[in-house]
Amino acid sequence: MTTIEYEPGLVKDLPEALEKFAPSEKRYHHDDTWGDGNGDAHVRAAIIGGSFTAPFHNGSLMLGTWQQIVIIDFDNKPRNRRIVIQLMGE
Repeated sequence: MTTIEYEPGLVKDLPEALEKFAPSEKRYHHDDTWGDGNGDAHVRAAIIGGSFTAPFHNGSLMLGTWQQIVIIDFDNKPRNRRIVIQLMGE
């Protein structure tokens, strides 16, 4: 989960950048251990991070003009995911 300016160019740029950092066709030691072929997904998820924090003020989400919250799943097969949202007061 992260923020991005969700526009067509950046929607193409982000996967291309992640492909440079964690190529999908590379051999990963994780794949040798588990044989599931998703080592790149684990590396990409570690780069993006496993949690996200966004500030609120007076009950409104405080994002930049073009920021949107997105959820990115890098795994190589469909899975059911659970998203936990926690709101904390001041």
